[in-house]
Amino acid sequence: MGSPPAEIPIPIPPASTQMLSSLLSATATVTTSTFLSLPTGGNGTGPGNGTEPGDGGGGGGEHRYQDQTKGQRDLLTQIVISCAVGMGAFMGFCILRPKWRSLYAARRRLRSAASRLPELPDSFFGWIPVVARISEEEVLASAGLDAFVFLSFYKYAIRFLSVVFFFTLAVILPIHYIYERKRGYPWDLQDGRGNSSQGYKTSPDPTYLWMHVVFAYVFTGIGIYFLIEQTNKIIRVRQQYLGGQTTMTDRTIRLSGIPPELRSEERIRDFIEQLEIGKVDQVMLCQDWRELDGLMETRKKILQNLEEAWTKHIGYRRKRPNSSGSALPLVSTGGPDPREDNERSRLLSAEDAARTHVSSYEHSRPTVRVWYGPLRLRYKKIDAIDFYEEKLRLLDEKIEGIRSKECPPTPLAFVTMESIAACQMAVQAILDPSPMQLVASLAPAPADVVWQNTYLSRSSRMLRGWSITLLIGVLTVFWSLLLIPLAYLLNLETIEKVIPSLADALSRHPVAKSLVQTGLPTLTLSLLTVAVPFLYNWLANLQGMTSQGDVELSLISKNFFFTFFNLFLVFTVFATASNFYGLFENLRDVFRDTTTITLALASSLEALTPFYTNLIVLQGLGLFPFRLLEFGSVFLYPFKRLSATTPRDYADLNTPPTFSYGLALPQTILIFIITIVYSVFPSSYIVCLFGLTYFALGHFIYKYQLLYAMDHQQHSTGRAWPMICSRVILGFIVFQLAIIGTLALRTAVTRSILVIPLLAATVWFSYFFSRTYDPLMKFIALRSIDRSRGAVDQDDSPTPSSVSVRSPPSGWDRDAVPVRFRGRDLASKLKKYVNPNLVVPLDEAWVPGIGMVGSSSDAAAAAAAVEAVESNFGNRGERVNGGGNGNGRRRVQIAV
Repeated sequence: MGSPPAEIPIPIPPASTQMLSSLLSATATVTTSTFLSLPTGGNGTGPGNGTEPGDGGGGGGEHRYQDQTKGQRDLLTQIVISCAVGMGAFMGFCILRPKWRSLYAARRRLRSAASRLPELPDSFFGWIPVVARISEEEVLASAGLDAFVFLSFYKYAIRFLSVVFFFTLAVILPIHYIYERKRGYPWDLQDGRGNSSQGYKTSPDPTYLWMHVVFAYVFTGIGIYFLIEQTNKIIRVRQQYLGGQTTMTDRTIRLSGIPPELRSEERIRDFIEQLEIGKVDQVMLCQDWRELDGLMETRKKILQNLEEAWTKHIGYRRKRPNSSGSALPLVSTGGPDPREDNERSRLLSAEDAARTHVSSYEHSRPTVRVWYGPLRLRYKKIDAIDFYEEKLRLLDEKIEGIRSKECPPTPLAFVTMESIAACQMAVQAILDPSPMQLVASLAPAPADVVWQNTYLSRSSRMLRGWSITLLIGVLTVFWSLLLIPLAYLLNLETIEKVIPSLADALSRHPVAKSLVQTGLPTLTLSLLTVAVPFLYNWLANLQGMTSQGDVELSLISKNFFFTFFNLFLVFTVFATASNFYGLFENLRDVFRDTTTITLALASSLEALTPFYTNLIVLQGLGLFPFRLLEFGSVFLYPFKRLSATTPRDYADLNTPPTFSYGLALPQTILIFIITIVYSVFPSSYIVCLFGLTYFALGHFIYKYQLLYAMDHQQHSTGRAWPMICSRVILGFIVFQLAIIGTLALRTAVTRSILVIPLLAATVWFSYFFSRTYDPLMKFIALRSIDRSRGAVDQDDSPTPSSVSVRSPPSGWDRDAVPVRFRGRDLASKLKKYVNPNLVVPLDEAWVPGIGMVGSSSDAAAAAAAVEAVESNFGNRGERVNGGGNGNGRRRVQIAV
């Protein structure tokens, strides 16, 4: 091969735009420097490359910034920084974990299902073997199917990458070294386009290229075999788990597209029973409760104002935690009794509960301005407490009136059958010959329903869905067109043209240059994969889906599309575009000839080895341990604490953070795909090694968070596994395309053609897998249903001794959020399919005072437990217990 053509230099911007370009470069370094490493991913110096020493193979001025040890120094710098960040975060977590149990053991303290887990010792490293020894059965029993499936993917990746790593060390690395004298990154020098200084110019014996063909079949076969094996295990566990329980959720169908003539509960019951599928237990026809929802939101605001008024009048001093307290700094709970210093100890001793936390009534009763008269130009000051109490009383009367009347019915209903078998037959059958009418599907758990979206018509939901999909497409193009040009501006050689002084300074400081070229790009990509998914999460919640589980699955799909398409495929395909001209040339070629994608992917992968290796190092060694600290919750806590005024606000501070599978899973799948793609390249062993480390650490850290620290409230019963499998298969397809392109670039046409049957077989397997395995991950097989167990009363929980390992224990109930406080189920009224605003008691104001109401336990703990219940129903701040006295004056709840 000859020397690559000289790069076309970009003209220096005029003086009026130099400052803007500099600002864009500086800003993008922090926010969009994901693509920084592509022109600087290697060197072209040294003999044997057909160019003058220092030419870099590009003929365009790269010699000032290249040296023989750049790759090794960059990787070492990345490893040192990542290990320093990760080790510091891990040591900090070990120190803070026994002190801040309200954060780092929040789920175990509030979830009855998690209370069956072993207690963690307070020693520095003693908790590690305890978490490691927790079995899959315990994970399933305490965290549910979603957590079990999520951790199963990590186990699958660890198992597969272990086999790949063995072959890369035993076979692939020796062959590359013998035939090409390549040892992979960071030892091999690159010319910036993926060509080694000792590579293609030496014309090695092409026999070694058969290795690519062989291992394309070997790795694909091993990966699919492990995938089928893991899928069979998950299906077996899921069928036993769901078939052995009798919750209302498993007996309920969601019936949509109900025609107007059938929009009554009696007619729906008669229609279902006439189909002779089975007997109907109950029917919940959704109604348009928009007015009620609006009043409940208004009531929440008035209640907050009333509590703030009481707090201003009475005052509210929080007891300072002692040094052995198990709460965050400034948290509002007292320290536990040293004799009960464990994770299940009471938050307040009897002596502490008896103390007063209330200041004297030294403040006068607050007042509020009430505007009246023409154009509301006049006002008078009245007592704020009396004003808000009266408004609350009048609003409660209006709410009770709306609750008792019938609202317009909607074309959606939840039909509960008497048996699980009848429900499963109904959702797998076509009930009506008319299209899109009387469509039965599996119902979400009652706590998982988004009731505000049940009022939407089908056309409205479809319009929202297509609009959001179109917006996602626009954003995809926006990321591509915006970030790729910025990537060129961040090139160190381009910085010389824009800011020569900065380029000279970086050239004189190799460590600083290494940080700019390795640390910042990978850190930026990591931050980008964290920030953008939150935007997609907001968009997913606007689509009008009727369950949070569906929103979570949609979020997985959207975020994976962003990470895979924008941050991998687009970046890799256009990585050879070293300037704007080359960028648009590649764009033109792609639209003209789709085979360019394969060739560009293959030609760019080796040049991008430093970038992706550094990315995996940062993610695995640096950011994964950092997740243990839950830095976001710790960082936001002081701001929430400063804004807290009422006892309810202080109690809400103890709400555990929520874990989102839609935010964590897509990035993990992308890392797995990267390790697959690089499995036959010279640097395969180093990529697989750090990939294996990434998944090993990730499995342990997420296992701890899902079991002990973070709440995960959506119940999709493991339906994310088919999505994981389809994307893993997509990774194998990309891997095979990269092999075909690599062989084609080396003019090994025959070998590349031999991989095409494997590509076709993988595509066929994807179709076969979706038709064969997906239904078993969605429905319960009739043979798996345990008919010896009839439907149980939803208000009764089975005892732990009567529940098998594969069935939900006493604390895990998919019909409701499993929170128990002092032996009482706080969500007992919310287990059935009913809008919570219809049944939630109209609680009184929570006022600071002396003593407690009905319990000697800490009110903050009770409020935090109830908050965990209510957060599933979209009614934050509403308490389950309490109510008005109906005498015009409101009762107030005294809180410590």
